[in-house]
Amino acid sequence: MKSFPNPELTEVLKHSFGFDDFKPNQQHIVESWLSGKDVFAALPTGGGKSLCYQLPALIRDGLTVVVSPLIALMKDQVDAARENGIAAAYLNSSQDAETARAVWRDLAAHRAKLLYVSPERLSSPEFRSAIADFGVSAFAVDEAHCVSEWGHEFRPDYRTLASLRQDFPEAPIAAFTATATRLVQDDIVAQLRLIDPVIVRAGFNRPEITYRVRRKSGVDAQILRFVTEHEAEPGIIYRSTRKATEQTAQVLQERGVSAKAYHAGLDDQVRSDVQEAFVRDDVQVVVATIAFGMGIDKSNVRWILHGDLPKSLEGYYQETGRAGRDGEPADALLLWGPQDIAIIRRHIGNMQVDEERDSAEERLREVLRYVEGRVCRRTALLAHFDEEFPGSCSACDVCLDELTFEDATVPAQKLLSAAVRTGEVFGTHHLVDIVTGTATDKVLERGHEQLPTFGVGEDRNRSYWIALARDLESAGFLTRRQTDSGVPGGLRLSTRGRLLLRGRETFASVQQDASNSATDTGGAASTRAGGRQGARNVPDTAPLRSDQKELLRCLKGLRKAIARQRGVPPYMVFSDKTLKVMVKNRPTDPQALLRCHGVGDRKLEAYGEAFLRTIRNYLATGECE
Repeated sequence: MKSFPNPELTEVLKHSFGFDDFKPNQQHIVESWLSGKDVFAALPTGGGKSLCYQLPALIRDGLTVVVSPLIALMKDQVDAARENGIAAAYLNSSQDAETARAVWRDLAAHRAKLLYVSPERLSSPEFRSAIADFGVSAFAVDEAHCVSEWGHEFRPDYRTLASLRQDFPEAPIAAFTATATRLVQDDIVAQLRLIDPVIVRAGFNRPEITYRVRRKSGVDAQILRFVTEHEAEPGIIYRSTRKATEQTAQVLQERGVSAKAYHAGLDDQVRSDVQEAFVRDDVQVVVATIAFGMGIDKSNVRWILHGDLPKSLEGYYQETGRAGRDGEPADALLLWGPQDIAIIRRHIGNMQVDEERDSAEERLREVLRYVEGRVCRRTALLAHFDEEFPGSCSACDVCLDELTFEDATVPAQKLLSAAVRTGEVFGTHHLVDIVTGTATDKVLERGHEQLPTFGVGEDRNRSYWIALARDLESAGFLTRRQTDSGVPGGLRLSTRGRLLLRGRETFASVQQDASNSATDTGGAASTRAGGRQGARNVPDTAPLRSDQKELLRCLKGLRKAIARQRGVPPYMVFSDKTLKVMVKNRPTDPQALLRCHGVGDRKLEAYGEAFLRTIRNYLATGECE
């Protein structure tokens, strides 16, 4: 078996990718896979997953096949590989016949080293037979969590990949994911029939991201304030429905924000145009359903906003991970309300398979524990992936002391009393009807308007009481009865709840108005100015001087012009991180430019002189060319 010495890897790393060093775990993955071993790799978004299969494709003989879940992303993935000097191609249903024939000719002539295909295409016996003639040497399965029924994005077509082992017994398989619990990991290994695989689980911590959670209180206004706070920085807003996606995009457009909607109901060409405009920096904000963002290697996304409660922590982690891929500071805000829970529970109730319903309900409970929790957001999120994060992260709303608590012992006792007096069998809304004095048909039929607790909470609005009930349930003072169907039923007091009702416990809840104002007025800016040491390995966030900002503007303008000319997104020319290194180092000759992070021999040859000329001109005149 051929040995691949480190000098060969580092030479290719610098020449083709412009990096002096591997990111953590990359070299181990590359060396293991090149030696013929199967690999399972769980790397955080921004952890350099694509390099782990692109670099080996440059070195090994034969064709490396990459299984990619979204056809719309393949062109960008191939363009990015080609920018790094890799002979890459893709085959999917979006191509016309002549383009597809050209790819097949390249494959037959062994001119392609990397081929991207969908799991649906790879499931075809005819397709497998055809590519077998071209010397397939390895398979990379991207977004491998899609193979697992335990994962949050299960796709049945991924299950057909199990037979790759039988059809290509000599080709090592590497499975990559940015989100997988231990249970999902074990299922992926089993389903893909990986043989004694090298297991790599990098830390899931994304130190550059600051996490915040807020209850909804006028979601359009909250979103607008957050977007305004981030000025012209690119970001993604996730909404749970197509209607909400369109409405939010319209609200932003009416306020002068460059925003577009993206969802499955749009024409394929419209979705493609929106995606392309976003990656080319022609649109600042995309308001999307969860389908948007997977596989997009846009490194300078500065923020992610969830306008509704996500259905799973895995999905939330993956979606927030699309920010800050360049290692620079980024923000993640999650807005949620009781109505989100009701919508998700209705969806769960419509599921026909008991196992699916139970799994979805457990995922919802995990999300609720996260948003209602009072511990460090990072600690809670990483614990879901079986990773410990001790202490304060200094980069979430809890650790930054942005949440204000108020004594809610008396209101809590009123709600608990209503539950006890009605037999502890009713749900949140009926109990809230009682304490707010709302004489619904259900209340009147049961004579609950005669209870001493009827109307004792008229001094507060309905949303307060619903939120308080959620807080009491999250803190363990209330629990839900289980119905025969497995769907959670009415609320009953726990042991702690009975102690609270008797005055032997106290209860503090998040002050709802204060919990919203922290984000509305811009906690993110202060976080970026410093104080993020607890998140570990946080990049240098020292602000640029005014002259450096002007040079950065010049370089971004040049980058965009080159990108348009070449028909690629700007980040494929150079990342924002690389441009900032240029701004700080101010190279004026090729060797100095080559020492900048992200500049390799290929990009030096392709773009070096243009960027050096712009830098030299700025240093001489203080102006862009």
